[in-house]
Amino acid sequence: MYVVVVAGLLFLAFAYFAFAQAAAARNSGQSAADAASLAAAQDGRDELTDGFFESLGNPDEWPAWLAVEEEIPGAGYDAAARQLAGDNDADVESVGMAEVDGAYESSVAIVTRGTVGDSVIPGTESTHAKADATATIEPLCVAAPEGEEADLIEIDCRGSGRWQIDPDTPIDEQDDLPEPKDLFSVHLVE
Repeated sequence: MYVVVVAGLLFLAFAYFAFAQAAAARNSGQSAADAASLAAAQDGRDELTDGFFESLGNPDEWPAWLAVEEEIPGAGYDAAARQLAGDNDADVESVGMAEVDGAYESSVAIVTRGTVGDSVIPGTESTHAKADATATIEPLCVAAPEGEEADLIEIDCRGSGRWQIDPDTPIDEQDDLPEPKDLFSVHLVE
């Protein structure tokens, strides 16, 4: 009787260990998906910022860039997501960027390179964890009402105040410009 009870307890212990292994693999996968999604969104934010600064000479275009109404021009977000997923020992199954309700969302699905591992539960030695995450890029700024200096572009940004930008002076010659984090917020949504 004692041997049967000890064997049963050992089996339960190994089963709990298998569930702990699966949970650890899932958490690792979710961390990789979160990081990849944020990397994609940050790259998208940088591209939106570049588009905004490049369009400053056109008064019809820059407000659209600032309001996230223009399409992200490049596919650098894909490479950024794949790079960060790889750094976290995972592979990207899919990555996408889409406009949703006045913001851009980067969605990433990953599969871990490592498996759950050997356990008393059959099949875990070849099971990989899968996870997905979505990050959003939201605009933080709006065009400010025309001030005293009509030749400057003025924008009001939540959290960083009002910025004045001279559209006639090259961007690399201006000292006090907003950074991407001042123009657009990036955060996980799920």
